[in-house]
Amino acid sequence: MLTKWLKEVGRGKRGARDLSYEEAKDAAELILGGKATPAQIGAFFIAERIKMESVEELEAFVHVCRAHAFRAPIQKGMDCSGPYDGRKKSFFATFPTAFVLAAAGLPVTLHGSGSLPPKWGLTLQDLLLEAGIDANHASREKLVETAQATGVLYVPAEKWCPPLGELRSIRVELGMRTVLNTAEKLVDYSHSPYLLFGVFHNTVFERMAKLSERLGYERALIVQGMEGSEDLYIERPTRTYYVQNGQASMQIIDPDTYGLETLPPEVEWTAAAQIEAAEALLRGDGHLAFTNQVLLNSAVRLHLAGKADSIEQGLYLSKGLLDDGEPLALYTKWKELLR
Repeated sequence: MLTKWLKEVGRGKRGARDLSYEEAKDAAELILGGKATPAQIGAFFIAERIKMESVEELEAFVHVCRAHAFRAPIQKGMDCSGPYDGRKKSFFATFPTAFVLAAAGLPVTLHGSGSLPPKWGLTLQDLLLEAGIDANHASREKLVETAQATGVLYVPAEKWCPPLGELRSIRVELGMRTVLNTAEKLVDYSHSPYLLFGVFHNTVFERMAKLSERLGYERALIVQGMEGSEDLYIERPTRTYYVQNGQASMQIIDPDTYGLETLPPEVEWTAAAQIEAAEALLRGDGHLAFTNQVLLNSAVRLHLAGKADSIEQGLYLSKGLLDDGEPLALYTKWKELLR
């Protein structure tokens, strides 16, 4: 029964204790396996939120999510893990960036769902619907075939990991972050060796660095990005944590270093505005700030995955690809296959 573990994590600020990996795994199995009541699950989520999840607890929930999900070595590339609660104030640079990376020979896995608390922002699913793609009703085979043809895989998380969909109503009622807000971003549907992971608070850098190492990624970059996303800022420096071989180091990535610092325009973001901005820069007539942001994010990710020897080389490669129209061609093909 989940109440056994609820009593341990819900004893208050002083009495609560972290669960061991095995204890947390049992709790996660009860929750994701549908063996706990909504009241028990909600209480457990709130208690964990107050206590703050340990690395072992997060790892356990990730492994149980993975056990309940469809996962296959579809492509050896980069998993871009942004917030499932979406965005309200910033450009979705990771979306067009995915096609720059794919054009450079680095496959990309994107994933998400309908908007969730606490932010209730625009999600990748909203953008795809605006582009005429209903990924929730696309077959798994179609999504995989499209990824094999273009290098970009989109995963509707609640379809490929059904317990996430089954727990949505509880999360909506709670209206706050839960352990699933982190775990769902690390299901790693295509067994990617490289992880790009967005966080909101720099206080979780060390915890997420340890978690990414324990989950077996070859290299990971933890990014305190725009609205807690994996996207680097273009108007100011971004704090990141680089993780490899058990070592984590803080890196400040400053767009001014590369002559890219640009102030983005104020935009009332809708799904239509996001798609319009993304398609414009892929065509070569987008706003300079968004183009520079995609160039910087592409360069850093290519460097992380070993596709460029330096960020400078990554910028040169990314600009050449955009100028030649290869990312646009891939994006157009990707849309046609999924529509």
